[in-house]
Amino acid sequence: MATEPIYVFMPNEAVDVWAPVDAEQVDGDLYRILDCRGEDGELQFGKGAVVRCRWRSLSEGECLVAEENPN
Repeated sequence: MATEPIYVFMPNEAVDVWAPVDAEQVDGDLYRILDCRGEDGELQFGKGAVVRCRWRSLSEGECLVAEENPN
């Protein structure tokens, strides 16, 4: 199983922050979050969630960002 980083919004921060998490591609732009690196409760989407991702420009460069849970 190949994993890749996607970025998930952290809504409780004072400024906009996205945290990298490990995910696997499910189909097209859908990814399943596999590991939140200890920040599961702080993230908009947690471990096991399937999320739709879009490419977005962040301070790290162009990144896949979780935008919505299609369920």
